[in-house]
This record gives sequence, C-alpha cells and structure tokens, in this order.
Amino acid sequence: MKREILEQLQADRAAKIPVVLATFLKSGEQRLLYLYGKKGLKDIDPRIGEAARAALLEDKPRTIETEQGPLFFNVFNPPLRLVLVGAVHIAQALVPMAQFAGYEVAVIDPRSAFGSEQRFPGVWLSNDWPDEAMALLKPDLRTAVVTLTHDPKIDDPALQAALKSDAFYIGALGSKKTHAARLERLLAAGFGPDDMARIHGPVGLAIGAKSPAEISISILAQITQALRQPPQAASQAA
Repeated sequence: MKREILEQLQADRAAKIPVVLATFLKSGEQRLLYLYGKKGLKDIDPRIGEAARAALLEDKPRTIETEQGPLFFNVFNPPLRLVLVGAVHIAQALVPMAQFAGYEVAVIDPRSAFGSEQRFPGVWLSNDWPDEAMALLKPDLRTAVVTLTHDPKIDDPALQAALKSDAFYIGALGSKKTHAARLERLLAAGFGPDDMARIHGPVGLAIGAKSPAEISISILAQITQALRQPPQAASQAA
C-alpha cells in the first residue's frame, strides 16, 4: 500500500468517514472510494460504485470481476450510530438497548428539562434545535434517526435533515393519523414520494408493543432489519 493511501485511510478512519479500499488484484493498483449523497460514487464506473456501496451497506468485503481483472473491496466503516430526537421515556429505554447492540447514541432535545445529563448519563446530548444538531452530527450510511416527540416544531426539522442525508433508517413515532399529517407537511416542504417512503411511521415493528420498553424493542428490531436486510440486498438475493 502506498504511503499516501495509508495516511489518508488512517485520517478517514479517525474522522469516522465510510470508505472502501479498492484493490485490483492483478496489478496491485489501489484507490479509496467514497460515497457522496444518495447517487453513489463520483468519477467511477457505475457498476463499481454500486458494488462498493453495497459492500458498505452490508459491512463486509467482496470481490467483483472487471475488465482489469478481479477488484477487491475492503470496507472501513465507522461505528453504527443512533440519533434520537426527543428525550422522552421511550428514549430512556432505547438508549441502553442500542448501546448494548453496538450503537453510539446521540439524544437531541431543545427542552433542557428533558434532555439532561441526569436523565441520560454518559450519552452525547444536545439542547440545540434538531436542524442545528443534525448539521453537526452529519448522519451517514451507518446512522439511524428516530423522532419521538410528537411535536412538529421538533420532529419535522430533524426529519427534513435526515431525508437529506444517507441515514440508512428513519423512523417517526406517532399514530397513522399523526404520520399522515406529517407527510403532508413534508410534501409541502418540497419532499417527494421517494422521500416519504424512507420514513418508518408509525415507527417500529408491529408486535403489539405498549410500554416504553416494548416500543423500544420494536424500534431496535426494525432498525436491525433495515440494517441487515435492506431492500436492495433482498432484491439481489432474490
């Protein structure tokens, strides 16, 4: 590996940037591949870009055949992250579950009485408005975002920021009626059907959950499903 590639790879890992190290096995030529937005990689063959993106999503290496011979993708993903918008009772139950599952958790709530260190010890907390906090967090392919407040002034800015990102999962708490009203507001804000389809609402798998702990289980289960069984992977398997 060339020194400049190694140094850049180390810097990317320190900055928690998802990156794929692509190596042509015959020539030994290497290149670092990055994702930009939802359209894949720039300045590269679309098929290679799609395969690299799939490797990042599946979080495992793969090899594909190209005109230059076998191309090996080695994946360097940052830790999984969960961003919770709303420091409510469900968040208190969901935080330790997600941490145990390997997620770095961030909690956003401009209401300091809710989003306090006493209620969420040892968790990254922000009392900024969600759009400001999300700009700092920069959700990526390894990030799930869940809104929990029922308050459009808090949830909507977070959802808009999440929809503009590469977050692999977006969920919003609320009834079907609440979700329908939410989608109408997002439509008025300029988001389209494909954006709406990314939002899991009402959030969580339909397991009849009632208590905050049960609802948290349903949410984490749905996040896991989205991470491990994304629609793209499911269609390829079929």
